[in-house]
Amino acid sequence: MESKDINLFDLDEKTDVFDLTNKILLENSNLLKKKRFELICQLLTRLKEKISKINYEKFVLTKKIQAHSMPLTNCCLNKSGSRLITSSYDRTCKLFDTKTGELLHKYEGHQNVVSCLSFNNPFGDKIVTGSFDKTLKLWSTETGKLYHTFNGHHGEIICASFNGIQSNMLGSGSMDGQAILWDIRSGNDIWRLRGHSEEIVNLSFNNAGNIIATGSFDHTINLWDVRTGRTLHTLIGHRAEVTSVLFNFDSSLLLTGSMDGTAKIWDTSSGKCLSTLRDHTQEILDVTFSPSGNLIATCSSDSTCKIYTTKNNNFELKFNLKNERINNENTEISKVMFNGNENFLLTSSKSNIVKIWNCSDDFKNNTVPATIFQTLQDHEDEVFYSCFNYYGAKDNTCNIYNINSDNK
Repeated sequence: MESKDINLFDLDEKTDVFDLTNKILLENSNLLKKKRFELICQLLTRLKEKISKINYEKFVLTKKIQAHSMPLTNCCLNKSGSRLITSSYDRTCKLFDTKTGELLHKYEGHQNVVSCLSFNNPFGDKIVTGSFDKTLKLWSTETGKLYHTFNGHHGEIICASFNGIQSNMLGSGSMDGQAILWDIRSGNDIWRLRGHSEEIVNLSFNNAGNIIATGSFDHTINLWDVRTGRTLHTLIGHRAEVTSVLFNFDSSLLLTGSMDGTAKIWDTSSGKCLSTLRDHTQEILDVTFSPSGNLIATCSSDSTCKIYTTKNNNFELKFNLKNERINNENTEISKVMFNGNENFLLTSSKSNIVKIWNCSDDFKNNTVPATIFQTLQDHEDEVFYSCFNYYGAKDNTCNIYNINSDNK
């Protein structure tokens, strides 16, 4: 069977479904036959109806989960948002039902801090956890069963991820300077990716799952061929530790952030640096593409978030979002993320404040700046990780927000 991703990011309320269906059939004639016209029209119509129902009601705190006895390190949602997994300094992970707040499973077995975790989205039936005890563990979300313990790293594990929609492979990065690709069926290592001289602190698979990017404290990023374990490119240009790496939707670009205060955009086919973004005055802590890839957001310890446009590979600063000072001190922005519809941008900071910014159509058309849609101040201590529908904080709690109080 053949499969192909079709970019529908331009679909909106004004789209002519019949014209779009004809265009899709014409551009994908080797995969789709004309007899599929009616079915594709129905699917596109449903998507168009969903887009038209996007609402802008305020988010309401519906659950406050006292998840752990010690600070959280990460939180992660499955694709549907029905399940939430948390990890902590207390060496455990917990799986919750997001609607009821019920604890479904407690995962125990790591001998040190659980530093990273991930669902195998879109399926969501497995979870990987990585720990400072130098091991990874693969768990069932349905039964809580431990499938495998992966041994092979000689240093603390910092990051781990499944290889996208295939979810038959894991990638892990460690303070030992190597990344390892694992077969989740057998529990064996497939490739040991050696090329960095210092710890790997971030890794990312592209959507196809055939390339993995690793960012290191040695100031470099490596692109690896998952099928052969060979280095495709070593990206050199940052002058300090690399803090984040992320592919855009079609994997043509890689976005990186660094402690040197810059973000860089790289061409993944050539390894060439297309642009260096130098608008922050201190280290960059997180970077993200919008789902369509038309926007880039970066955040920094200088208390700002910058938003750039990416049209035709021209990267232009459009807006500067700034956190207010607290007690005459800067409040660094540690996490930034667009939601799936690109109408909201989420930022979390060293303070207990999380902000949701309104990125409306007028904003996207550059006629008005992003404005604060809502400020969430329900944590009692620092928020260091955030994502839509959930985030973790130093006060050991996880708050769950829905778009309205009816819990729909």
